Amino acid sequence: MSKQFDVIVIGAGPGGYIAAIRAAQLGMQVACIDEWKNDKGGPAPGGTCTNVGCIPSKALLQSSEHFDQASHHFAEHGIAVKGLSMDVATMIGRKDKVVKQNNEGILYLLKKNKVSFFHGRGSFVKAVEGGYEILVTGAASETLTGKQVIVATGSRARALPGTPFDEENILSNDGALRIGTVPKKLGLIGAGVIGLEMGSVWRRLGSDVTILEGLPTFLGAVDEQIAKEAHKAFVKQGLKIELGVAVGDIKTGKKGVSVAYTNAKGEAQALLVDKLIVSVGRYANTEGLNAEVVGLTLDERGLVVVDDDCKTNLPGVWAVGDVVRGPMLAHKAEEEGVAVAERIAGQHGHVNFNTVPWVIYTSPEIAWVGQTEQQLKASGRTYKAGTFPFLANGRARALGDTTGMVKFLADAVTDEILGVHIVGPMASELIAEAVVAMEFRASSEDIARICHAHPSLSEATKEAALAVDKRSLNF
Repeated sequence: MSKQFDVIVIGAGPGGYIAAIRAAQLGMQVACIDEWKNDKGGPAPGGTCTNVGCIPSKALLQSSEHFDQASHHFAEHGIAVKGLSMDVATMIGRKDKVVKQNNEGILYLLKKNKVSFFHGRGSFVKAVEGGYEILVTGAASETLTGKQVIVATGSRARALPGTPFDEENILSNDGALRIGTVPKKLGLIGAGVIGLEMGSVWRRLGSDVTILEGLPTFLGAVDEQIAKEAHKAFVKQGLKIELGVAVGDIKTGKKGVSVAYTNAKGEAQALLVDKLIVSVGRYANTEGLNAEVVGLTLDERGLVVVDDDCKTNLPGVWAVGDVVRGPMLAHKAEEEGVAVAERIAGQHGHVNFNTVPWVIYTSPEIAWVGQTEQQLKASGRTYKAGTFPFLANGRARALGDTTGMVKFLADAVTDEILGVHIVGPMASELIAEAVVAMEFRASSEDIARICHAHPSLSEATKEAALAVDKRSLNF
């Protein structure tokens, strides 16, 4: 007999497991299905984020940052290092341990909240009276019935046409996290978040890194002034970034991977690398969901079609995270998961897409929330801007990391904060103040009048807010 649940969540990534936990907290009987496996074949919930995305990439970035500091900056502090070397196997092992800890943590949280976890692939079987029948295909197949279903199946890396991932020479984000030795030459196609973060990891460890980007502008979604500052810093570090290229044939041979491309000037070029990471976007993970069996509507890109509340075209079926419209960000998925669970419970869950922060965990870090200056110009909205460089921040000087700035954009009439953009040390942490301020529709003057600890990097936020009114105090 089929097991009965109030809510069945398909997928245990950030959107899925959080939705399951919140629904359970609200008194519902919840099942969560996920097929990720660890190296021993056991369950590994957490989705792309935990297994081959956010968490492992940050672990490698931290390791490589330590190595870079020891190689180039410890001497400034009077610390002499001799015979420095990097054991890549140990670095990868630490990354795997961090991932395992997160997998186990999610399993613990599901159990703590009395969520029934099923290890396998979830797919629709049919609509039944008062709900849907879901098949779990795993070590032992079983059928579940749920009154409500939340689809949270995430996304996966998009390969270039005719060039599939072999995860040995041509790598997705998955293979990029498992490189066993430092490649002498590393190529990346795509100068987005994954490309820049992975490029930074291996550049710090000694790789000669070249990034090929098809778009003519660098980080087009980022505020232009911030993107230019970041580009300058990355080039200074040694990343080779070519914009406006058209990639042609990619071939794997004994000498490595060869990439034929045309540069922005229309000149034919060739790049030979030991490894090639392809990061040209992601697509929704809806294959095998059996959406057509129940008539669940997908768009031309395979995304589940939802309304503003994450409702699909089917009664009682919802979808969240990478599998629906909007930014493919773990924290966006979490917020949607919570909101859907609350809506099912009759509450008023809400997600404000205008205050979803973005972060690129390079060095310098890049973080932003709200609108960019180019977006404000395009919309015709009148605004004021204020910037403050970390070069003039005492804590940044003490850290020895003064690259970058904080930038505020505020309405010219009301002074409401419209966007905050940061490139520099700990930008990922500093952006939280801006998110809170924008949620409360604060003005730049509100931030300018708040006392910030001294010395701290957050003082740069206050000073940038002061600069909107052309009255910064330390620059």
